[in-house]
Amino acid sequence: MFYFTALTTLISVLFYGWLGYRVGAARGAYGIAAPAVSGHPMFERLYRVQMNTLENLPIYLAGLWMFALYVSDIGAAGLGLVWLVGRALYARAYVEDPKRRTAGFVISSAATVLLCVGAVGDICMRLALGD
Repeated sequence: MFYFTALTTLISVLFYGWLGYRVGAARGAYGIAAPAVSGHPMFERLYRVQMNTLENLPIYLAGLWMFALYVSDIGAAGLGLVWLVGRALYARAYVEDPKRRTAGFVISSAATVLLCVGAVGDICMRLALGD
């Protein structure tokens, strides 16, 4: 069973939902009717945080679950939590000053790379060993 990875996945999806909620609230606060995606700079920042997270979510989730399946449930969950911390730092920094977003981006990207590389490495090792 993959309880830790499942829990981390749910937390990740809820985090993304929270980002969406913030965009919706900003639409109301700044009077930006859908489908517009531009207007007040603060709305645009919140929107870009949500969209950038959406762009990264499929790669992260695929890596998370492949790592859990082939390497470790707890390890996947741990790296998933690192990804979440990175995304939260990215979101906070981007909203305050987009030029400061780099640290959060690097942290979340590193977690994604470790998940994917770890999974690929283990899969290749298993293939080579005939497992």
